[in-house]
Amino acid sequence: MYLITGANGFIGSVLVGYLNSLGLTDLILVDDFRHYADKIPNLEGKDFLVKVERDTLFAVWDQEQWPLRGVFHFGARTDTTETDTELFDRLNRQYSRDVWVRCAAQGIPLVYASSAATYGSGEQGFSDTTPPDELHPLNEYGRSKNDFDVWAREQTQAPPHWYGLKFFNVYGPNEYHKGRMASVVWHTYRQVKATGRMRLFRSHREDIADGEQQRDFIYVLDLCRVSHWLMTELPQPDGLYNLGTGRARTFLDLARATFQAMDREPDIDFIDTPADLRPNYQYFTEADMGKLRQAGYREPFTSLEEGVSEYVRRFLIPGQYH
Repeated sequence: MYLITGANGFIGSVLVGYLNSLGLTDLILVDDFRHYADKIPNLEGKDFLVKVERDTLFAVWDQEQWPLRGVFHFGARTDTTETDTELFDRLNRQYSRDVWVRCAAQGIPLVYASSAATYGSGEQGFSDTTPPDELHPLNEYGRSKNDFDVWAREQTQAPPHWYGLKFFNVYGPNEYHKGRMASVVWHTYRQVKATGRMRLFRSHREDIADGEQQRDFIYVLDLCRVSHWLMTELPQPDGLYNLGTGRARTFLDLARATFQAMDREPDIDFIDTPADLRPNYQYFTEADMGKLRQAGYREPFTSLEEGVSEYVRRFLIPGQYH
């Protein structure tokens, strides 16, 4: 039996579908189900035991004492433009501590979502061996994730196995509700379908050409495979792990792959990056994946072209969910 927070969201709902594909249906799904009607299709057709409202989880958990084999804690406030520190304190810091304390007390392995946003501008690189208290995130979201990473490493009472995954740029099905925060693949598809062209953010640095900003883009199903592998294999050491592909690609690469998947000729121009995004904009991210490989994970990651093609043709064009 597994418990999944954020189960109605992008990554959480794909994880539910992935676990179902492995024959796992004894799942407890946690989220704010009373709101966000646009997320409802994410869980349609999926098998699970029960839904639990986010705000009642801990009271129900303490009462039920489920025989959990593991917890996937993927629920969080993830908007990188949000500035409400109280919201991050409640949903990202304290909620995560409450999950941790129960996993530690009950001997339950924990896989939780950290973020590559913890690396800030990347001036110290993107190594998951860098102590989180030496990092300088650029926004409140990144700070909230990094603060929990720091707190977790300081604890003397911990789950028997725990892994904090620093997600890089995730794309794939079930992100339809995310709007502005959805991946560039999703935005490219919608723009091309509506107008026949794509408008990318231009570079505001003289040393980087327009469209040559780079990210480590990871397909959401790769993320699910790694998360499940960690939970079942329980490798050493516990701690923080990067989760990208280890290869940065440009936004131009991403957009061109989307055009190709749609059987369209690329038609790309550039617009100014919104002013509220510029101060905290990352021009380059690339995960150092050495730690995960050394822990024993051997599966290849989906290439950008393969992932975009599957996402566009299997999900976006027919309007399907995973």
